[in-house]
Amino acid sequence: MARDATEALGVLSSQPIDLVLCDLKMPGINGIELVRQIHDLEPDLPCIVITGYGSAENSVEALRAGAFWYLEKPFEQERLDVVRRLVEQAIEHGRLKVENRMLQTALRTRYKFDNIIGKSAALQHVLSIVEKVADTESTVLVTGESGTGKELIARALHYNSRRAEHMLVTVNCGAIPEELLESELFGHVKGAFTNATHNREGRFSVADGGTIFLDEIGDMSPNLQVKLLRVIQERTFEPVGSSTTQKVDVRIIAATNQDLPKLIEAKQFREDLYYRLNVLPIEVPPLRQRRDDIPLLVHHFLDVATQERNLRVDTISDDALQRLIEYDWPGNVRQLENVMERVAVLCSNGEIGIDDLPDTIRSPERPRGFAPVVPPTGISLNGAIEELETDLITQALEHTDWNKNKAAQLLGLNRTTLLEKIKKRGLKPPE
Repeated sequence: MARDATEALGVLSSQPIDLVLCDLKMPGINGIELVRQIHDLEPDLPCIVITGYGSAENSVEALRAGAFWYLEKPFEQERLDVVRRLVEQAIEHGRLKVENRMLQTALRTRYKFDNIIGKSAALQHVLSIVEKVADTESTVLVTGESGTGKELIARALHYNSRRAEHMLVTVNCGAIPEELLESELFGHVKGAFTNATHNREGRFSVADGGTIFLDEIGDMSPNLQVKLLRVIQERTFEPVGSSTTQKVDVRIIAATNQDLPKLIEAKQFREDLYYRLNVLPIEVPPLRQRRDDIPLLVHHFLDVATQERNLRVDTISDDALQRLIEYDWPGNVRQLENVMERVAVLCSNGEIGIDDLPDTIRSPERPRGFAPVVPPTGISLNGAIEELETDLITQALEHTDWNKNKAAQLLGLNRTTLLEKIKKRGLKPPE
């Protein structure tokens, strides 16, 4: 309880408060001015203004000052339940605002630059660029091989920018069929196509005020490339089936593991879109170019795996660690993470030894330039080729977490050709 606004501000400074109910007319500072001061000091603290002199003007002014709600006196007995529910809603609203602010802070902490693991000169160069461009509004194109951590760079850009209070929306353009991607990006109206039974908001609308991350941008169809170009140029779009133009305030970060200039030469990617996306290019180096980071990543992923799965793996032997450093990691950081989780689960004692590593890493010379030796008794050439092809397909699938699109790219095959080969060999992902 406080007799006036001055005393109320003193109470707020001395103890935690969940909700403020204040009268409109008080000696000295009135209720609206008190709400305004409280909102400046503690923006998450809900305030309900109560008055016997109700008017539309006063209610609007109170809400603009930051009040959660505005109530008129007196409270008849039948209205007390309404007031109680309003109080409960206000306290819950304040709690959710606090939790959301804590979550945003945690996300920013998680994606600060010093939490991106690595000390190599190659990675530090990338982080210096990220730090310079994070708080700009310019479009960024992040390039690099699959598994290098392009999405991690995109998150660092967003959570260290002025848009961090708003949404970061991620869209994998390679994982969504072309016929659905337009609706996913721009939304649709009821009746736009079969099964469009209601209006749906697109990812650009959801990201309004924040950032949209378009992963695997090289897989986007030419038709959608034109529409994306319009969004970049005019910051407007039309939902599928609608003639109404919507404005959007969003920063675009795109990423790809493909060579976009080569796609431009092949007429598969628009040159004008490339230049619109490539305003601030950031190339993430492959893991084989930052071997100094491998020991740090190994111990980090090992700690994560043992904590999440409650395992008893204390360390890794020097020869096993050296073999991990020497391996070329075609699947990059993602592959290393998967390997460390696997060996941590399968390790039979407290130390990971060289025998615990997968065959492809224990014998790193085999995947690159491997050729069967012709014994004196002869060899089946077709059988040897078949075996080598199966081995390479299996490696590509393992490196990409069985993403057949990316595996086909690693092998230089069409996706349908790869699917036929997988089916022929009966290859299946591990359970």
